[in-house]
Amino acid sequence: MSESSAEAVAAVASATGAAANWRRATGFAGAAIGVIAAGAAAGVAIERMTVGRGMRQKARLALDSAGPYGSLRGMPGKAYGDDGTELYYEVDDIDPEAAPALTPRRRRLFGRKAPAPVTVVFSHGYCLSQDSWHFQRAALRGVVRTVHWDQRSHGRSGRGVAQMEQGTHVDIEQLGRDLKAVIDAAAPEGPLVLVGHSMGGMTVMALADQYPELIRDRVVATAFVGTSSGKLGEVNFGLPVAGVNAVRRVLPGVLRALGQRAELVEKGRRATADLFAGIIKRYSFSSRDVDPAVARFAERMIEGTPIDVVAEFYPAFSDHDKTEALALFTDMPVLVLAGVGDLVTPSEHSEAIADLLPDAELVLVPDAGHLVMLEHPEVVTDRMADLLTRAGAVPAGATVSGYGSTSSTAQPG
Repeated sequence: MSESSAEAVAAVASATGAAANWRRATGFAGAAIGVIAAGAAAGVAIERMTVGRGMRQKARLALDSAGPYGSLRGMPGKAYGDDGTELYYEVDDIDPEAAPALTPRRRRLFGRKAPAPVTVVFSHGYCLSQDSWHFQRAALRGVVRTVHWDQRSHGRSGRGVAQMEQGTHVDIEQLGRDLKAVIDAAAPEGPLVLVGHSMGGMTVMALADQYPELIRDRVVATAFVGTSSGKLGEVNFGLPVAGVNAVRRVLPGVLRALGQRAELVEKGRRATADLFAGIIKRYSFSSRDVDPAVARFAERMIEGTPIDVVAEFYPAFSDHDKTEALALFTDMPVLVLAGVGDLVTPSEHSEAIADLLPDAELVLVPDAGHLVMLEHPEVVTDRMADLLTRAGAVPAGATVSGYGSTSSTAQPG
């Protein structure tokens, strides 16, 4: 057996051994992780046969030092959840004189003069941060006022106070209230455009469910990217029937147990970094030619989410059902966009949203996975710019460039 082949076998054995240790410590943990990791492990083993460990480590360091992704910063601010959790946000402002002319909807809502320029509020997904909108943020800078915030226990926001003090799970309703707190602090007046990816889209729906008057009175457009209004408990994550049934049965308990042994698990994540990188790539992207720097950027965001935070949020998704709240978005421009290859929130969930919002623009991006805004940023930015123009948030004729590209094959569906 060659040295590289031996290393590949050792890698799988190491992952299996780590899983066994976790199984002894946390019941079904090793079994569930093994099911989820199975598809990625084979690819990692092949990579280990062709690329040495030292080279992989050097590549990661080079990508971390050279990659510009996630480097954009704005005017910082803080809001506070109803339990006291500190919520970090940043504002990219524009000159008020550059505000676009009023659309009929804005005139109806605000009279002949809007009290403030349109603010576009971006909400990110599970295990990510505000930086996941890097390309769209870069493209819209100077064109429209934007707010980017980190969900509780993610990015630069504080750990959820209720979760830390009471040991409770997060629910989507809490995230909707957090978004309301951010809006009150960062955009207390004027028209709003709400943009949400994955869990961020669910957060927008929860906001609507709890604060319908805010949607009716101030929101002029909405974008739902790779998200779902419910039935997430039926998602199979691209696994065979037996595998997905096992995951559904044991994963909530596994995550709870792992969260109680966070230090041990974080060491395991570091020790099996290649395996986790393979899992992240499999469930984040679909195209084969993703920029390695973008893939590493996504990996860093997800790696940065502690396992106990992962455990705190996970149960909320099976309970999430905001189908009825979608009715509040019928009287405005809406973009519903998803990657056809999304294994986390399959594109059928976006189609279901669009079915309930018949006037919405539905865009299905081929060769795209869950992180479609990073994988095919030019498509997402183009459709978002069109949405903002239709809503009167961007002046007609304004230039919004498709900042960056990670693939040569992206086309809107």
